[in-house]
Amino acid sequence: MKKYYSWMAGMLFLAAMAVSAQLSAQDATQEPPDVLVKRVSQEIIDLATSDKDIQAGNRKRILEVVNQKILPHADFQRATALAVGRHWRTATPEQKTRLIKEFRDLLMYTYAGAMSQIKKGYPLEFLPLRAEPDATDVEVRFQVRRRERSAEPIRVSYRMAKTPEGWKIYDVNVLGVWMSEAYRNTFSSEIARGGIDGLIQALEQKNRQLAAIGGPAVVKEGPLVPSVGS
Repeated sequence: MKKYYSWMAGMLFLAAMAVSAQLSAQDATQEPPDVLVKRVSQEIIDLATSDKDIQAGNRKRILEVVNQKILPHADFQRATALAVGRHWRTATPEQKTRLIKEFRDLLMYTYAGAMSQIKKGYPLEFLPLRAEPDATDVEVRFQVRRRERSAEPIRVSYRMAKTPEGWKIYDVNVLGVWMSEAYRNTFSSEIARGGIDGLIQALEQKNRQLAAIGGPAVVKEGPLVPSVGS
């Protein structure tokens, strides 16, 4: 279940950020976020399940896809601010810049680790979008049907914001846990021990470890079960 949970969360972010990539090349008002996600999600699943290098865990190929096709289209400033919580207001501009960079790298390894685990055969059932036509911040909800008939579907939702560059994702919820809240608890503990600089150092150390020992192949936590300590 933990492995399934990890790749499901990863797939969610991959699909949503790919939607942002599509929107950057077309009018963001042409299609509602939920309709667009439904269409593009399958494209991402097809890519992850058909590319032999991705399925084999080829680190270079996976990081290439994540960096070129996914990360540029996420709102990392907003995601980082949510994860840091109230401490974000007291961070200096330099600290904020470093936090965004390190959080981006941490998620890069996390998503890369989940990407090679995406499998076919898990249909997505989208729920009605509860938002006004002119909304600029929405929550897209759907559930994933599992192969086991007796198993409850995995309920998923994510938050997307409409920006001048198109829709961007900044938070995700799987099994009732928001990514921002999960990271906030971990980050608060680090800040209590060593302040904002202590959190930055912990993130830097974690990213160095992931870069040195193989990156995506060794990520164990998953996007909603974060760990930045040694």
